[in-house]
Formats: sequence, structure tokens, C-alpha cells
Amino acid sequence: MYCVCVLPFHQKALPLHAEKYALMITIEQLKEIELRADKLRQYLQIDEKRMQLQEEELRTQDPEFWSDQKAAEAQMKKVKNLKNWIAGYEGVRKATEELQLAFDYCKEEIVSEEEVDSAYQVALKEVENLEMKNMLSHEEDQMSAVLKIVAGAGGTEAQDWADMLMRMYLRYCEKHGYKTTIQNLQEGEEAGIKTVTFNVEGDMAYGYLKSENGVHRLVRVSPYNAQGKRMTSFSSVFVVPLIDDTIEIEVNPAGISWDTFRSSGAGGQNVNKVESGVRLHYKFKNPLTEQDDEIVIENTETRDQPKNRENALRLLRSQLYELELEKRRQAAAKVEAGKKKIEWGSQIRSYVFDDRRVKDHRTNYQTSNVGAVMDGDLDEFIKAYLMQFPD
Repeated sequence: MYCVCVLPFHQKALPLHAEKYALMITIEQLKEIELRADKLRQYLQIDEKRMQLQEEELRTQDPEFWSDQKAAEAQMKKVKNLKNWIAGYEGVRKATEELQLAFDYCKEEIVSEEEVDSAYQVALKEVENLEMKNMLSHEEDQMSAVLKIVAGAGGTEAQDWADMLMRMYLRYCEKHGYKTTIQNLQEGEEAGIKTVTFNVEGDMAYGYLKSENGVHRLVRVSPYNAQGKRMTSFSSVFVVPLIDDTIEIEVNPAGISWDTFRSSGAGGQNVNKVESGVRLHYKFKNPLTEQDDEIVIENTETRDQPKNRENALRLLRSQLYELELEKRRQAAAKVEAGKKKIEWGSQIRSYVFDDRRVKDHRTNYQTSNVGAVMDGDLDEFIKAYLMQFPD
């Protein structure tokens, strides 16, 4: 008589004498991974992209290629984008081939079952990452990003929370190889920060970080409360695409005015003797509301006022671009009955330190590993958002 093991997923029950294979992936799982990899090759049109890459690289060999700097940069960007998609698929192909070899070798007892399962996890991660990247199909998804954090009401407690969020996002960017540059930072009187704006430069930074738009809620026993009470704090996170000179955005010079001020380092250190900090005011008609509006941007990135003005104008163009994108999204949106709508500025996620829980209210994805999240481990939250709200 055989005893039967109950296995996860769609693995078939195995007799007891086959127990040594119970933990290893099934042939069905192997075929599923290979099928998903093959579909990615079709969806992404990898063969066509390879031919297109050859054509685009030929254009860069023209002796006059760099005579038009702007056009040349746009062309190099196109080449880089094609290479990234091809490299992503090659990672999937290599991982699935190694999984197939490991599976075959295991039958001959050349490799262990644990090695097969390990190869499966590698292949699964490669496939899932490329599938998620494939969801980011909009023009702006490919761009770098500008991320701004603003402390909510609540004084020192809220400002400390904003500082913790800044560290979380900086660690996320570090883990993913994104370059970050702080454009403006205003520190709190006692601790934390009132606001920070920084650029996140790298492929698809906006596509991934756009899921972070909204209000982030912290619940914890506050170290700033003498009675040790449990307190709730809020901070807002805003993410917009960081555009470059290859994208034309109309800015009305008549709507711009400037203020200058002295910028300082941390804790009031290194006070500038000249007014290098700039504050840009831009009055315009908001394309979303059709009402008169104003954008205010501060930049203290460098001690060079002209450079700070240039950076502030770039951030202005990024915000105007995001408004136009939002206008297009609203015009094209067909919200299904009963579908939860995500509003700009809505509370999206709660971080409850006492209960060891971080929960996203849009997707219901949650984790008990609060420490990892605060250390920049946001991939699962981002993946859950993109899977549920691909547009």
C-alpha cells in the first residue's frame, strides 16, 4: 500500500517510495515557466527588436551623428532602451535553459533536488520581473523620476516620519542602482524633515515609483511623547516623471517669477554668504481644473544660483508634463462599476510598528517584515500595485 503526500500548487500526489522527489518542481511547473518565457519573446517582439537595434546602431555611426546633440542623445536613448529589453529577455532565456538542464541532470543524479528548486526560483524571478516590466508600456514609465516627501501636520513626530520615508526611498534606489540627487531639503526644528525633493535617475524609475504616490500613515509609540502614547502620523509622497531636453513642454515665460534666498547645510551649518537658493513661482491655467493655479519650486542643490535656476526649470517642466499626462489619463479613463478609484493624495499605505505590519490599502498586500520595508524592500508592494493597476 502506498501513502500519499499532499503537495502545494498543482503537483501530483506521489507514492511514499518517491518521497525524495516530493520537494522538487514538477514537469508541469517546468513547462509553465518555459511557456511564459516563450510568450514574453512574442509579446516583446524580441526578434524584431534585435533587427531594429542593428538599424539604430548603424545610425549612430554616421560621421555627422553628434552634430545635433539633442537628436543624438534621443537616438542613444532609443538604442539603450532596445538593449535593455533584449538583455532582459536573454536573462529569462538563460535562466529557463539552466532550469531545464538542472531538471534533466537531476534524473541522472548529477545535481540535487535542492539545486533544481533553486534554479526554478531564479527562473521564476527573471520571468516575473520581465512580465512586470512589460506592464510599464507608457512613454513616461521609461523615464527617471522626481520624488517629493512632505511631512503632514503633527510637528516633530510627522517630520521624523518624513525623514524615515526619505531614508526608505533612498535605500530602495541604492538597491536598484538608481542615482539620487537631492534638489531641496528643509529640516525640522527639532528632528526629521519638513520636506525633501530628489531626482531618481535610471531606467523606468518613474514606472516603478509611481505606485508610491499618496499619503503614507505611521502608527507607533512615539519617542517624542513623554507619556509613551501610541501616535499616528502622516506624510505625503509625490512622484512625477523627470523629463529631459528631448521632450518639448511649453512654459510661458510671462508666468515665471523668482525669489532668491541664502541656503544652508544640515543644522544651519555652512551658511551661504550669497543668495544661491532659488524659489520659482509659475502662474498658469491648470489643464485638469481649467482654473488659474501656481506651482512653487525651491532648489538649493548647488551654491551656483544659475545652476539652481536651471534645475528648478527642469522640475517645473516635469510637473507640467505630469499634469498633461494626468489630463490624458482622465480623458481616457473608463472606470468600471465598483472598481476602487485611486485618488491623488489618498491614504495608500499604513505602517503599524507595534503590530509589525505594513499594509497597502489599494491592493491589500501586507507584510510583517517592517524592518525590511523601512530598509527599502518595496518590490512586492510595487509588483502588487502594477498587477492590479497596470494602467
